[in-house]
Amino acid sequence: MKRDKKITKLAKKLVELSKDDSGVVTEDKVGEVLAGLKQVELRFPLATLKAYLGYLRREVALQTAVVSTPSGLSAESLKDIESKFSALYGRPISAEIKQDFSLIAGVSVRVGDDVYDASIAGRLQRLAENVH
Repeated sequence: MKRDKKITKLAKKLVELSKDDSGVVTEDKVGEVLAGLKQVELRFPLATLKAYLGYLRREVALQTAVVSTPSGLSAESLKDIESKFSALYGRPISAEIKQDFSLIAGVSVRVGDDVYDASIAGRLQRLAENVH
């Protein structure tokens, strides 16, 4: 039990060290953290790395807006999405496109566990749920 708490605490600290000055996880910072870990003898290296990876994935998901749409979006539209969600969450959010033909039309955006659905498929599903 004590070991798990120490590993969790260390993993969370490593994620904080993986962020740049603006609070964004960067590849360079992760590389620095991993290089530093190579130089230290960890008591439970595999468990520590697994915990670090889990928290790192969560942090990257929190700073990424996955925009699902059946067709592409313009670069300007992506920039607008990044700007609006960065303002909404009070932290830098980058947007990436994921093509999803099942949406029929419209867009769905996921930031971490939050989903914003403005798609035809989403509207149809909500209508079907309200009928029952």
